Amino acid sequence: MAMTLKARRPAYSVMQECLRVQAEAPALSRRARFFGSSPLSPDARSWYQGALGEIEVARVLSELGPGWTVLHSVPVGSGASDIDHVVLGPTGIFTINTKHHADKKIWVGGGTFMVGGHRTDHVRNSQFEATRASRSLSKAAQTDVEVAPVIVLVGAASLRFGKKAPVVPVLTVAQLRKWLLTLPRKHSDEALAYFALLAEERGTWHTEALVLTDTLRHEHRFDRLRREIDDAARRRRRWRVGTALGVLGAGGGAAIALVATVMSTVVSTIG
Repeated sequence: MAMTLKARRPAYSVMQECLRVQAEAPALSRRARFFGSSPLSPDARSWYQGALGEIEVARVLSELGPGWTVLHSVPVGSGASDIDHVVLGPTGIFTINTKHHADKKIWVGGGTFMVGGHRTDHVRNSQFEATRASRSLSKAAQTDVEVAPVIVLVGAASLRFGKKAPVVPVLTVAQLRKWLLTLPRKHSDEALAYFALLAEERGTWHTEALVLTDTLRHEHRFDRLRREIDDAARRRRRWRVGTALGVLGAGGGAAIALVATVMSTVVSTIG
């Protein structure tokens, strides 16, 4: 069944890879589940964090309003590559590269992008995505279509800039919506409607013009994994509270009763 890319879910490709890697991980023991060990495989962690980042950016982009078209996980080329988000609005057409660097310090200057003191290829990759998107849209529209790259950060501890202005705009997710809305207008409503129509077609971007994948199935499986991870985190917090109460109130009947209540809550949550 053919669908336009508006049906494509945010973080679809990343969720799919996260679930594939997670499926290869051994199941937790009953004891590990009891004490709240995370079910997330270490090998799947970066994919999981990436999916959460794209989902958060998609949430912010959904608030842009009816004058904007937002596409997620746009498949490009002939393989499995995709663009996190393609955004079309009165102020321009953008490819958004989402980066979830939880609690990391980010430094950006010119074409350099550092994460925790380590150089990355984020700027170069973002520029490549925008150039590729521009070629695809220009070919479909039979006219030059400018596409600008943007890097959006989720979860970073800090963002600092060097003396050289970044060659690609770097924003936090909290800054994204206002930044897009306050840029100078570039496209008329008529031109924007035409570009959006072309952008929504998978054949504009990918050699396979049909969408045959059931994205909802992967989304539901990812949501279930997310609930399991959150439940495990809550269980660990209850254990820590119980342990702290036991230490503080050692020998005290009231503290022991509280610890017993916490432990009972933990046991009742084990499935």
